[in-house]
Amino acid sequence: MRVGFILKPDKTQAGVLLEDLIPWVLKEGHVPVVTTEDQVSPAGAQIVPEENFGSECDLVVCLGGDGTILRAARLVADLGRPVLGINLGQLGFLAGFSPAEAQEGLAGAIAGKLKCSPRMRLAVTYKRAGAEPVTRHALNDAVIHQGAMARLIDVEAYCDGQLIAAYRADGLIIATPTGSTAYNMAAGGPIVVPGQAAMAITPICAHALTNRPLVIGARSTLRLQLAADARGVILTVDGQWATSFLPGDVVEMTESQQPLLLFASQQSFFDVMRDKLHWGVRTDKGAR
Repeated sequence: MRVGFILKPDKTQAGVLLEDLIPWVLKEGHVPVVTTEDQVSPAGAQIVPEENFGSECDLVVCLGGDGTILRAARLVADLGRPVLGINLGQLGFLAGFSPAEAQEGLAGAIAGKLKCSPRMRLAVTYKRAGAEPVTRHALNDAVIHQGAMARLIDVEAYCDGQLIAAYRADGLIIATPTGSTAYNMAAGGPIVVPGQAAMAITPICAHALTNRPLVIGARSTLRLQLAADARGVILTVDGQWATSFLPGDVVEMTESQQPLLLFASQQSFFDVMRDKLHWGVRTDKGAR
């Protein structure tokens, strides 16, 4: 089996863990694969450019945090390669295994003993008159926001052709269930349990206090466009890709055909919420 490794940009801890895992992978008769962009060359590993990484791997191990998994999703999700996350970050909602569990988790993934959780992605299609449409895929979110200047933007949102609202806000977040615990949650949006076919629309500091977050079906088509006088607006997808968003441009979003396959830890989603967000654990002792 070809085992790909994606590393956190600050490679100090990730590099140490990689040096521990590579000999084990080789000893078990598998082929470790790393990217030229990660600028590491462990003995015995196959080194490939990012554009070939997905096709050269059977499964992928992320040594980092959730941002590292977002990068892996961009490289391998369309090819259906499953991803195992080893958390070297802070919160680590997606990276479900600790460094101490790395070898055991990888062994379980290779042996087919770990369950894969399909994580819905958004297909984000950006259209500009006179240019070919560009589609990018979001595991977490797509965000429309101001670039350098702090000013309100006016954006119209339509669901399957029906006007939802004309938002005046600092920006707009469209999040998947997976991304609902990221920027969306920080902006006051709803937490959506993974596995739901939904996307959350959350305005950032809306001018009208009655503009509340909204959850719509993932198979709907959400269309966004700007008011005529808007300027300096940016569209970002998973923090991995960005482009200017001009009046007359259109962005459409719907569920991507190919989810990310993520190896699940032994913890449930609610276990993770209690652990990461310090939700209280209710006991029935003495309850009336």
